[in-house]
Amino acid sequence: MYEHFERRQAQVSEVTINYVIGGSGPPLLLLHGYPQTHAMWHKVAPVLAKRFTVVVPDLRGYGDSSKPVGDSRHERYAKRTMARDQVELMTKLGFTQFAVAGHDRGARVTHRMILDHPARIERAAVLDIIPTYDVWRTTNKDHAWSAFHWYFLSQQPSLPETMIGANPDYWLTKMLENWGGDMTAFTPDALAEYLRCFRDPATIHATCEDYRAGRTIDVEIDATDLDRKVTCPLLVLWGEKRGMARAHDVLGVWRSKATDVRGRALVCGHFLPEEAPAETADELLKFFAGQ
Repeated sequence: MYEHFERRQAQVSEVTINYVIGGSGPPLLLLHGYPQTHAMWHKVAPVLAKRFTVVVPDLRGYGDSSKPVGDSRHERYAKRTMARDQVELMTKLGFTQFAVAGHDRGARVTHRMILDHPARIERAAVLDIIPTYDVWRTTNKDHAWSAFHWYFLSQQPSLPETMIGANPDYWLTKMLENWGGDMTAFTPDALAEYLRCFRDPATIHATCEDYRAGRTIDVEIDATDLDRKVTCPLLVLWGEKRGMARAHDVLGVWRSKATDVRGRALVCGHFLPEEAPAETADELLKFFAGQ
């Protein structure tokens, strides 16, 4: 994976961010989701690198990036903190303005980044999410059943850590299976990478902290911005078979949050860049090229 990309690490704030970079042209940042790593973009990034300088990091707590122990307020894994990591990474690379696409948790980081650093973001894409605040505001028994991991992972330490740690391979593959349409979408190399990283107890703890932040401090921060709208052009993509499409008018929700929104569903499950890589790449190419 990432044969023509360069592998690097960078120190930002108090953590080290692992990333790959490749291609040429305007800068484009790609952020992954749970329970994956930067490897999830491996089918899409080489296509985008023909037009853009593509930066694909591991979020803090994931992959080979730093995994600090959580704090009592879960600020170390707040999406504001995770967004700052990535803005600082792009600054170190010399990119004062850039485009960004995020999937799942990475899309939540993207949303916070747009609000906290609007002058830095030229265009943004969010894949298969609605804003965190809206998820909790509209929660019901159907969400509690279909998205039980939101409630389980955000339990206090070390309940989920201990239970997942008993068989991390089962947990990770079961989540991919539940949310994706077809396990064959995950190449052997990518799946091996996800398993390698997720077997680390520090990753299990950090990713639980990500969800604890999502239940607490992220909602608090987002609540202060309910009247603010995303002003940069925003692309919204989602899978019609699984994920957010089952319970939400995804495009309608985002149109209430942003001034310039477009998007559509792709015929796949939750993992668009792996289940529908050609369509995902095509949509991102057209959007980030200003078409």
